[in-house]
Parts: sequence; structure tokens; C-alpha cells
Amino acid sequence: MRRILTDQTIPLLTPALAILCAAAVVGCVSTGTHTKTLTELEAEKKSSAQLQQQLAGLQQHLSKESAQRKSAEQQAAESAKERESLAARSRELQSRLDSLEKEKGQLNSELSDLQGNAARIAKEREQLLQEQARLATILEQERLAKEEEITRLTRTQEELSKSLQDEIAKGNITIQQVRDRLTINMVDRVLFDSGQAQVKPAGVKVLKQVSDILKTVTDKQIRIEGHTDNVPISSKLQGHFKTNWELSTARATTVVRYLIDQGSVNRQHLSAVGYADTQPRASNDSEEGRSSNRRIEIVLYPKDLKGIAGQVGTSTASSK
Repeated sequence: MRRILTDQTIPLLTPALAILCAAAVVGCVSTGTHTKTLTELEAEKKSSAQLQQQLAGLQQHLSKESAQRKSAEQQAAESAKERESLAARSRELQSRLDSLEKEKGQLNSELSDLQGNAARIAKEREQLLQEQARLATILEQERLAKEEEITRLTRTQEELSKSLQDEIAKGNITIQQVRDRLTINMVDRVLFDSGQAQVKPAGVKVLKQVSDILKTVTDKQIRIEGHTDNVPISSKLQGHFKTNWELSTARATTVVRYLIDQGSVNRQHLSAVGYADTQPRASNDSEEGRSSNRRIEIVLYPKDLKGIAGQVGTSTASSK
């Protein structure tokens, strides 16, 4: 029987061929030997087939493992790529997180500043409210002080008007109150002889009546003003007074001295000033006008209201 041998079986048949060639050389062999040789050959062929089958299985297994290896390598490459992508994403997220942490720190700092500013503003607002309340209290005290001051001044005017009613009736004295200011206007002939600065006896009586009331006034400044007309001092009187300035000032000072020395008026409330002919009440073109301009004015005007308001606040608090 003839058989076609594959490339895989040739190595396995080599020993058998060698035996046959040897037999051919030495001559014919016995039938038993030939049968044994064929049996061995069949066994070799069967073994070769088994080996080929095992080889095919190994090749198939190897191919399968190669495919699995390639798949695993591909998966590994894809995993590596994915890990790199995840690593890049992680770095990006970490960078973003660092940026957010930095922004958070800045926002916390700004929040702290805002809270500090809010606390400062709240404190300033509270201080402003307290100051507003304090000023409102002061203004109310000053308003009450002003009202009381005007009320007292009105009583002073009434007392002066009653005490000086005779001179007021003659037109020698006028008393005028404008809110918190009281002016007693006396023509010079009531107190002084012409060109003189000494108070005449009739004038002393008038000043006594005035001082009895003024010495009770404690909440006013009292200014004594000397006024003249515009007629120059005569030559025979210039030895005493060079001009009307000296005459008006001397008369004002004389009245102040009387109020202090004889009238017991507090000297801290008094002042004297001479205006000469600079503040006329009427025209100097007539005798009547010049007579009106020759005068002594006693002006009562407010002291510092803060002190008075303090007294009012103290008296109000003590009365509660």
C-alpha cells in the first residue's frame, strides 16, 4: 500500500527507511522480521499522527493565547491611556481645587474685612446715635433755657417799666425787648449835664432804681453804651474831653462804676463802650434828633447758653 507522507511525518519514518535499506543490502529477511518491521512502522505512523494532532492542538492553543495576549496588550495600552487621561484630569482637578482654595482664602479674608468694617460701621452708627441723642438733649435744654431766659427778661422789663414809669411817661426813658435782648434807653439829660460825665443827683436816683433790678439779673451780660450827637466838643470843654469819643466813653464808664460801687451789680456781668456819634437814632440835622442821639443805653443780652442749659438740665434732673 502506497501513502503520501507529509512533511511532518518524514522525520519519524527515517529510522524505518534505514532498516529497510539495510535489509535490501544484506538480502532477504525472514517473514517474521518483515512483519515485525511493518508493525513497528504502523506504530510509528500512529504515534506520528498523535503527535501531529497534539501539535495542531498546541498551535491552536498558541494562536488563542497569542490572540489573548494581543487583546490583553491592547487592553493594557488602553488602560494606560485611560490612566494617563485620568492622571491628567486629576492634575487638572487638583489645580482647580488649589485655585478654589486660594479663592476661598481670599474670600475669607474679604469676608473678615467686611465683618470688621460692618462692626466698625455699627459702632460708629451707635456713637452717632448717642451723639445725636446728646445733641438733641443739649438743644432741648438750650431751648428751655432760652424760653426761661426770655420769661425772666420779660419780668425784668416789667419791673423796670414799673420802677421807671415817671421817666418813661416824660419820654426820657424807653425800654424795648426783642426776644432775648432788652435795651434801656436814657437821654443824656436824665443823668448828665451838658458836656459833663458826672452823674447829677436826679440821675443818681434813676440809676439807683435801675441797679436795684439789674443786681438780680444773673443770666445776662450788661453793656453800658455811651452815644453823642455829631456836634464837636466846645473849646472850653476840650480840656476834659478832646472829642465825643472820650465823652461817650467816660459817661459809659461812670455809669458802670456807679452800678458796681453803689448798685452792687456783679462786675463780671458789666462792660462799658463809647460809640460817640457812630450809631445815631435820628438825624443830627435837628435839635430834636440830636437830643435823641445824646443818650446812654443799657443793653442786656444773652450769656453763653451752654452754661445756662447745663443749669437747666441739672435742675430738670434733680426735679425727677
